[in-house]
Amino acid sequence: MNHSPTPGPVVLDVWCELQCADCHTALTDLRALRARYGDRLDIRLRHFPLDKHRHSFAAAQAAEEAVEQGQGWAYAEAVLARHEELAAEGEKVLLDAARRLGLDDEEFDTALIDGRHTLIVDADQAEGKAIGVAGTPTYVIGGERLDGGKSQDGLRARIEEIADRLLAGQ
Repeated sequence: MNHSPTPGPVVLDVWCELQCADCHTALTDLRALRARYGDRLDIRLRHFPLDKHRHSFAAAQAAEEAVEQGQGWAYAEAVLARHEELAAEGEKVLLDAARRLGLDDEEFDTALIDGRHTLIVDADQAEGKAIGVAGTPTYVIGGERLDGGKSQDGLRARIEEIADRLLAGQ
């Protein structure tokens, strides 16, 4: 019997910054997309820390540690829910968010000190700049960039339209 390879999921890259209020607002759309597509849509967290938010680079590194510990999106959502607290209190919020999810917060602390995830964050940021990401959130699906920093209005519908087209073409 000849089985054709199962098509992979459509990839949605979300360029995000964990100290960003607009990224927090975007979670509603991301949850809806996850609910609608499940495994057919691979929503990937990409890092784009902004200079104006002084804890965003540490938050991006912490999110990568959460990925290592198997809770990437759960951690990103937990930190985004506390973005104002993060701005005021800094890295202790990152460690507390890890602890509350049952992650190894000591390993987070060590990761922030030794910078083991810096290269991933730098690479994401460089790729984002290369494709024209200027703010967060920015979405890339099917080679199309959608900027959500100004307004989320209509973006989910546009992402669904592209995802449906890509999934139908598989």
